[in-house]
Amino acid sequence: MNKATVAKWLSPQGLLLTSVAVAVVTIALKTLAWWLTDSVGLLSDAMESLVNLASAIFGLMMVTVAARPADDDHPYGHHKAEYFSSGFEGILIVVAALGIVWAASHRIFDPQPIEQVGIGLALSVVSSALNGLLAWVMFRAAKTHRSIALEADARHLVTDVWTSVGVVFGIGLVGVTGWLWLDAVVAIGVALNILKEGFHLVWRASQGLMDEAVEPEVMAQIQTTLAGFEHQRGEHHIIRFDHVTSRKAGQRRFVDLHMHMPAAWSLGRAAALRTTVEQALMSDVPGLRATIQLLPSDVEAHIDDGRDIL
Repeated sequence: MNKATVAKWLSPQGLLLTSVAVAVVTIALKTLAWWLTDSVGLLSDAMESLVNLASAIFGLMMVTVAARPADDDHPYGHHKAEYFSSGFEGILIVVAALGIVWAASHRIFDPQPIEQVGIGLALSVVSSALNGLLAWVMFRAAKTHRSIALEADARHLVTDVWTSVGVVFGIGLVGVTGWLWLDAVVAIGVALNILKEGFHLVWRASQGLMDEAVEPEVMAQIQTTLAGFEHQRGEHHIIRFDHVTSRKAGQRRFVDLHMHMPAAWSLGRAAALRTTVEQALMSDVPGLRATIQLLPSDVEAHIDDGRDIL
């Protein structure tokens, strides 16, 4: 397999397509495990895998949309589409968790015997191994591509792994103690755990849609790059920067700022320096787009005035 093929499968689209295939396999394995054992814990595990499938399909759609170039209707691009994927996945997780609680609550008062425990647990462990391996790969790719859709799917897969671990542990306890109600209690515990993950994903998506600032370490790098261009003679600032604001939009990062320089400089000289600063910023911070407004040294811009919204 050549490098181009590997890069294609490690792209957000390739990994989410793989996630769809893995979800289909795990649904089949976990549904078979539930059918063989009649365990409500394994049923909850299979239900979450259905959510995995729906989430991966929707994530693939949104990543494809986010990759589209800017157009007349979306001059800043389509990068925020990934946040819809994360929010949708979080909502599906919450719905699945509530469904698991509803199904398991009935079994607390009407516990049923579990059949063919060994085969059922083996199928669940195989499914967990597949999900765990894919989640590990997706986390690494999400960091490389700065993709919240990949991160959301990876987090969900990790939650699915812990769900399976909890179910296996619970069924093991049922086999040792004979307490059939433990199966339902474990299923409810698992549901509460994935409910927390669902709310986390919805929160992350909402922050992205509200133009959250870039990460602190990214802003620190921006400030370090700008400091390399600042120039001061005594108490007088020849070149300085202020009003540095940033935001994230999917895989893209944006920074806006003001650059002050001597009023006597020609427009060509000022524009050349601005281009150099922009290129340095975009080189030091992957995925960054910089917008710099030029101002004379003795001019201060007043922004965020409350009267602007009147």
